[in-house]
Amino acid sequence: MEFTKSLIKGKLIKRYKRFFVDVELNKEIVTAHCPNTGSMKGLLDKGNEVYLMKHDDPKRKLKYGLEIIKAKKNLVGVNTHMANKIVNHGLNNNLIKELSNNNLIKPEVFFNKETRFDFLVEKNKNKSFVEVKNVTLFRDKKTAEFPDAVTSRGSKHLLTLIDAINKGYKTYLIFLVQIQNMENFKIARDIDSEYYKNYLTAKKAGVNFLAYRCKISSKEIFVEKKLKIINE
Repeated sequence: MEFTKSLIKGKLIKRYKRFFVDVELNKEIVTAHCPNTGSMKGLLDKGNEVYLMKHDDPKRKLKYGLEIIKAKKNLVGVNTHMANKIVNHGLNNNLIKELSNNNLIKPEVFFNKETRFDFLVEKNKNKSFVEVKNVTLFRDKKTAEFPDAVTSRGSKHLLTLIDAINKGYKTYLIFLVQIQNMENFKIARDIDSEYYKNYLTAKKAGVNFLAYRCKISSKEIFVEKKLKIINE
């Protein structure tokens, strides 16, 4: 999936109030929108290389949006709004082998009054719900982790996926690793033990967990490779 325009390289100064980052761009300081409300643990060192998208919409308060941070020599896609677009591209181009050759791919489908899943896919009249989690945490050279902070919302999604199984659907949770060079994935149980417990419960109930790494550059991001989940 290509970016709509070339990204602009700068240097990170700081992130604040969750939605703002100050970036040095051609010896000028600009404030960019940060499209990631998570902790972004391990990514926010001052001086890190960043890539911004320039927006021409006059209605936008900020001209720039943060897309990529380079941390510990790896490019990391930090725009959480891109995750579903990347997976949508992956589903439509059969880049996720467990969910290939679908007859129907429908985004943002309500399961009940409180919850909607990221995708409903149908293949040979079998329906599956697919939930996507964006992964940006890595604490060693080859292993990506989720979550990067306590996520009660994430735990709720796991329990709702179990509910969907009980109602006759297959269910998948895709950990979309927007980090270069990763080979493995695991649940960060030290960060959120409750999420880890619910992950084990969901796995036992039949939720299918997948981890896929993205290929990332300043021009494009797309699903590249399946990773080994090493919590077992």
